[in-house]
Amino acid sequence: MKIKKPLIGIMLGIAIGGPIAIFAEDLGVPQSTTPPGERVSFLHGPGSSPITNRSELNSIERADAWINSPPLTAAALRGKVVLVHFWTYTCINWLRTQPYLRAWADKYGDKGLVVIGVHTPEFRFEKNIDNVRRQAKALGVDYPIAVDSEEVIWRAFGNNYWPAQYFVDARGRVRHSNFGEGSYDQSEMVIQRLLAETGVRNIGDELVSVNPSRFEVAADWATLKSPENYVGYERTDGFASRGEARNKPHVYALPESLHLNEWALAGEWTLKSDAAELNGTNGRLVYRFHSRDLHLVMGPAASTISVKFRVLIDGQSPGTAHGLDVDEKGNGTVTEPRLYQLIRQQAPIADHQFEIDFLNPGIEVFCFTFG
Repeated sequence: MKIKKPLIGIMLGIAIGGPIAIFAEDLGVPQSTTPPGERVSFLHGPGSSPITNRSELNSIERADAWINSPPLTAAALRGKVVLVHFWTYTCINWLRTQPYLRAWADKYGDKGLVVIGVHTPEFRFEKNIDNVRRQAKALGVDYPIAVDSEEVIWRAFGNNYWPAQYFVDARGRVRHSNFGEGSYDQSEMVIQRLLAETGVRNIGDELVSVNPSRFEVAADWATLKSPENYVGYERTDGFASRGEARNKPHVYALPESLHLNEWALAGEWTLKSDAAELNGTNGRLVYRFHSRDLHLVMGPAASTISVKFRVLIDGQSPGTAHGLDVDEKGNGTVTEPRLYQLIRQQAPIADHQFEIDFLNPGIEVFCFTFG
């Protein structure tokens, strides 16, 4: 789970091996229906207070734009059960909830459920509506999308997280919320209960079954020892190259070795508040990680260029451990700003050294995520 702004305090002490989801609800639904052994996302910040009888749905009328739908209004949705979920297209935690959101929209759409995805950006390039349209299509988001680039709807709901789900009853009241991954059974039971309240019959209690693939495959929580990490200097952790220079070009060198979850740069880079941009050719980024999957949010600094790269793991081509966006030799090309899957390896999972060499300048690197 991601939060909009870094939060400090006791939540920083939560271990990565102990994922948690947060709920607020006034329904008589059991608090935990996650099947034994199923992990939910680790927690990055505190939860919200219990919410009942609130009416934030009017805020969708202030969306910057709509995708996959004409503009929706709270009045038009009266009598419907509405699932409002907050997402941003580079968020791996949201991507792993998408199979369930899609399945619920398909199963309950003709029974009165409306799923609305509120796209509130994390990175600056996610404010570009053309990027949002393109990635919504690529990622199979075919339900209505409210574009919330100015965070108006986000603030109206008092939201702090990606992903976050708010379950609104037929009278327009938020009756339940869920933050993070997991607890899918509980969420679906909430949908069934709210639909039953509208008088819909023969809903049954059978729950959806999904078969995720690509980015949507659940994390291997049992082996995940590398947390999300940003590259920009405002939020990064574990940067091991010496002589950090902010907002100006600087030639970096790799240290002799890296500890787990440390990373470093080689070549001429500019460290920005939210990213690192390669100024010269043959720039390298190295990361010591422990997980099945490794993703990198990155994009060309200008829309007119593409950047070729090569990935290595422990100094070798990834072979069968290559991700969706590279071949077995580790070759790939950055053509647009988005999440790239670079490594997906098989068990046993251990500490490994990841390297990515960029063969031409103009790349911006924003964030590592793991799974």
